[in-house]
Amino acid sequence: MKIVNPQSLAAPRGYNHGILASGNILCVAGQVGWDKQMQLAPTLAQQFEQALRNILDIVQEAGGRPENITRFTIFIKDKQAYLQQTKEIGLRYRMVMAKHFPAMSLIVINDLLEDGALVEIEATAVIP
Repeated sequence: MKIVNPQSLAAPRGYNHGILASGNILCVAGQVGWDKQMQLAPTLAQQFEQALRNILDIVQEAGGRPENITRFTIFIKDKQAYLQQTKEIGLRYRMVMAKHFPAMSLIVINDLLEDGALVEIEATAVIP
């Protein structure tokens, strides 16, 4: 196993951003929509984009590309906000991921650990 913690992200506390297992399976910890200074973007759509960018940083640090991502699990706090911002979320998704659509699950939850976080996204990638 190899630990993957890009310097472009805030240092993890009590976890690692990614673990590369079996030589090519990358498990990416849930990422919220904050930058390296742990500042959250103001809207759900912006947090969604930043969380994707954080995931992509981890995948790239491990030697992968967006098309190597095989799964997303997306946790949101507010179904109505998600539905209202779906178009913008879709535009931001394509800015980061282009037209690559891995298997995805969207789960509505009561809360997230980080105050102010509106979305958290986990990923799995297969690194060539």
